[in-house]
Amino acid sequence: MKMSDKGTDRDGLQRDLDVALSKGNGPIAARYALACLGAIPFVGGAIAGVSGAWSETEQNHFNKVFAAWLRMQEDEIREIGATIMEVMSRLDLNDEQIIERLESPEYLKIIKKCFRDWSAAESEEKRLLVRNLLINAAAIRICSDDVVRLFVRWIETYSELHFRVLKCIYKSPGCTRNQIWEDVGGEKTREDSPEADLFKLLIFDLSTGHVVRQHRPKDYFGNFIKQPPKKKVGLPSNTVTSAFDDDKSYELTELGTQFVRYTMEGMMPKLGGAVNHSS
Repeated sequence: MKMSDKGTDRDGLQRDLDVALSKGNGPIAARYALACLGAIPFVGGAIAGVSGAWSETEQNHFNKVFAAWLRMQEDEIREIGATIMEVMSRLDLNDEQIIERLESPEYLKIIKKCFRDWSAAESEEKRLLVRNLLINAAAIRICSDDVVRLFVRWIETYSELHFRVLKCIYKSPGCTRNQIWEDVGGEKTREDSPEADLFKLLIFDLSTGHVVRQHRPKDYFGNFIKQPPKKKVGLPSNTVTSAFDDDKSYELTELGTQFVRYTMEGMMPKLGGAVNHSS
């Protein structure tokens, strides 16, 4: 097919999609997706079945158009549609506050930031992190939108290995590097091995990114307490600190804790509400 013919087909499908979605009883989820992702007009079709508001004839027509459009898209674009569908299906679209949030300019900016380069498409794990983040950003307001946008950047920046380390520290606050290494399935290795270098890099990235830190005691008001220097006992060591040190303990920063809760625990409960354990 020539490029001009392909462009003509896209234009025709776009017109058909616009007609299908202009019906007065079109699902709010579909209209919402198009508003969020104007550059990717087919996405609304992926969630058209969430509310089932169309008539059978209208739905059949849209399904045919949508199927033709999908055949012309890249895999990552399809995953965007699937993610939007999952977000919409997990939100209460009868809740006026959620609808207001979905239509707010602030939330639409978060949506566009998530899907601008679609780095989450590089793995299913990252796609689920994006999905959970969008669900929680719509349903609750514990973190500011500035913090949520930071979380989007973390999903783009860090790898699945970084997230495995985060989960370990979240599950066992105060764990040491050696405990983290064992928890992520690392085998005993030399200090000058590539595996040791990689592990040190993971900890360095998360520490300098203010996602994790070495444990520091706090007072009642949240102030960090200075610790007296430890007295050295015995002869000094002639080797540097091990990559798998079993002395210093690690914990998530407050931002790191919120990131895990927003992205790795499914939908968070509203304050005073019941916990939803869906994932």
